[in-house]
Amino acid sequence: MNASPRQHAVAGHRDRVLRALGVTPWVRRTARELQVGAIEPNPPMADTAAGVACVIVLPEGCSTRELDLLGRALNACGAALARAARVMVRGGQLAGDLPEARAYLVFGEAQAHALGRTLSAVAMHQAQIVLADEPALVLTSAGAKRRLWSALRSLRRALATAGS
Repeated sequence: MNASPRQHAVAGHRDRVLRALGVTPWVRRTARELQVGAIEPNPPMADTAAGVACVIVLPEGCSTRELDLLGRALNACGAALARAARVMVRGGQLAGDLPEARAYLVFGEAQAHALGRTLSAVAMHQAQIVLADEPALVLTSAGAKRRLWSALRSLRRALATAGS
């Protein structure tokens, strides 16, 4: 008694059987498929006339771990935020020149006050200013991390709509 030769199932039948078993079949994509139906994971962010979409305002004396955490979070939100200009606050004043931007991500209340003293009223009115907890708190508190992700989401949305 011989076993029956293996029958090749039609691709549609195979997919139905796998789905009935709860298995999601993965198919390797080819380069042609990627070009035709490519979806850009990070929508392009808008640049302002000055060429700066976003500025990150940080407190003085951030540790390497804090800066690494912030860098990873900004990288996760796309290239425009990862390459955003960074300005430090020293002694209650911004340490460097502050470029005009469409949005500002400010870490801590003291940095928000320094930004408010530096920006003109017109620039403050036109810009999206998002306040997040200080980096030391973000590093140690789960609630602060959630607030940072929420701030980054709203900042991304504001920059994406500015480009439309």
